[in-house]
Amino acid sequence: MLLADFGADVVRVERLEGGEDRYVGPITESGEGGLYLNLNRNKRGITLDLDHPVGAEIRRRLIKSADIAVVNLPIYMMRKVGLDYDSLRQIKPDIILVMASAFGPDGPYADRVGFDSVAQAMSGATSLTGFPGAPVRAIVPYVDYGTALHAAFGAMMALHERERTGRGQVVDVSLIATSITFMMPLLAEKELTGITREQQGNTSYYAGPADIYRVIDGWVLISVVGEPMFRRWASAVCREDLINDPRCCDDLTRANNHELITGIMNHWCAERTRDQAIGELERARVPCGPIYNLDEVLNDPQVSARKIIGKMRFSGSGKPVPVANTPLHLSSSPSKLRRSAPALGEHTAEVLSGLGFSREEIESFRKMKVI
Repeated sequence: MLLADFGADVVRVERLEGGEDRYVGPITESGEGGLYLNLNRNKRGITLDLDHPVGAEIRRRLIKSADIAVVNLPIYMMRKVGLDYDSLRQIKPDIILVMASAFGPDGPYADRVGFDSVAQAMSGATSLTGFPGAPVRAIVPYVDYGTALHAAFGAMMALHERERTGRGQVVDVSLIATSITFMMPLLAEKELTGITREQQGNTSYYAGPADIYRVIDGWVLISVVGEPMFRRWASAVCREDLINDPRCCDDLTRANNHELITGIMNHWCAERTRDQAIGELERARVPCGPIYNLDEVLNDPQVSARKIIGKMRFSGSGKPVPVANTPLHLSSSPSKLRRSAPALGEHTAEVLSGLGFSREEIESFRKMKVI
């Protein structure tokens, strides 16, 4: 998506019946979900049976035409359909392979399959999320998105290196590596200090006040780190006596005494509405924010002012589809939403024609169910 937003010609290759991700959480009359519609804008889409022997030439020409191949398959399946690096570079010696997997191409788990939630679980994050009791996964698939960001960064690094040396290479990213990387502070703490952390809801292990607190008409999140910010918070809640209290002498001590701070914050918040609490804390330059429901996110004035969410027409939907605009901005190289996510096989004939196949050949592929 990121490469396509900044101008790359990205061709999504799907099975004839469509990939599973196309139909997750359907929101259109034709069955596509919000995940698919957001992540596949600006791409062209084709269908292709990679196992069909007649499809080999289509695959060969696609590879020959590409700077980068992005493959999200287990390593054994990549080899089976000829999308492993050795097979690709026989066709295009300087090709860059961006290879995303659950566990990486080697090691004892190389052939295992997995999703974002599996990586969350195996990183230790799920065991610490939520209040004491059952483990809780994050509702947002942050491991998927983090791995994709690593992949985009790796692709650009590989392109830069190819400009310098003329050589392609493999960009290897995995869900398990991303999830472990994100958990490293807690893992390092365990390894070096032996401290065993447990679930404690929304309360920070390392600072305070840093939690979610109830106000008259909802909830607010407050996060205070460092001595200057703590002093401002203490003044805002009229508890300057805490500044020299030994139970609040630094971030970690305040975190370890979070019951004290929680009691103070609960009392302070109980007398204020959400807007009142946020207004007073903002004036003191204390980081805070409302706990929004989904309607409030869609109607937030900052979201509107920054044009974070846009809308696009999609052939399978009678209404415009909300999509996130590109979440990064380059001052001299702006991104652009040029087209909506493709309908299933929408650009198959167009792409194959561009690869040199005749109209008759394309029609024969369709009759043989290659496309």
